[in-house]
Amino acid sequence: MKITLTGSLGNISKPLATELVQAGHTVTLISSNADKAAEIKKLGAIPAIGSVDDIAFLTNAFKGADTIYTMIPNNFAAANLRAYIGGVGKNYTEAIKASGIKKVVNLSSIGAHIDGGTGPISGIHDVEQTYKQLDGVAIKHLRPAFFYTNLLANIEMIKHLGFLGANYGHNSRIVFVHPNDIAEVASAELQSDFSGTSIRYISSDERTTNEVASILGAAIGKPDLKWVDFTDEQNLQGLLQAGLPPEIARNYVEMGTAVRNGILWEDYDKHEHTHGKTKLTDFAVDFAKVFNS
Repeated sequence: MKITLTGSLGNISKPLATELVQAGHTVTLISSNADKAAEIKKLGAIPAIGSVDDIAFLTNAFKGADTIYTMIPNNFAAANLRAYIGGVGKNYTEAIKASGIKKVVNLSSIGAHIDGGTGPISGIHDVEQTYKQLDGVAIKHLRPAFFYTNLLANIEMIKHLGFLGANYGHNSRIVFVHPNDIAEVASAELQSDFSGTSIRYISSDERTTNEVASILGAAIGKPDLKWVDFTDEQNLQGLLQAGLPPEIARNYVEMGTAVRNGILWEDYDKHEHTHGKTKLTDFAVDFAKVFNS
């Protein structure tokens, strides 16, 4: 099969491309960074260098593929994050129409059933809605949970303040997933035969915030590590002090509020979901390696 992937050499797209190449498929990997071309070729994939803002480029990159994988790249410079995410979704939609693609696996998110109030996930909701314009195209929306790798952003907090925290609320539930587990599911879906539009939830583990602190603390040699609850304003100021742009910080605080309220998990709890193999205790080993490096 000919398969085109967005996402460059990210935490999902790189292992996804590797698995598909090893399975014998012809894989084109889209990246906005020309410096990544050599590494993409090393994987055995074909680099397509261009911008997700360029519909003509996307159309050409998609054309001739049997199936494609779409995801929205991060953009910390976005003046309006929801509008940026939704705009890329519109670009993908136009390119899919123009290229004649008939099968799409789309990286969505847990909580994408909610229209607003979920930070960056609100934009992912808009992408799912835009894809409804695609007549005669089979679409599989993957809705993964909270990425383990997001926890790496808390390393400096632990080192300098001695605790772990966010505005998620006391002992709140968090549903986690590992990018490798997402890549495994995405690979299977890209190689499968499906029709219509459907959703597949993916998670690897479920923990409370206190359990997160306990497990990560044990892994890094700080068994007394505690989770501290922040107010929304405290969380916002902390993110701004860490150097995040105001728009990104505001969206992350809003997503944290959605975690605290439990609304992100409501639709997930109503559906069957794929259980990945990587548990938080497994990820804690990698977390410790980064923490101690």
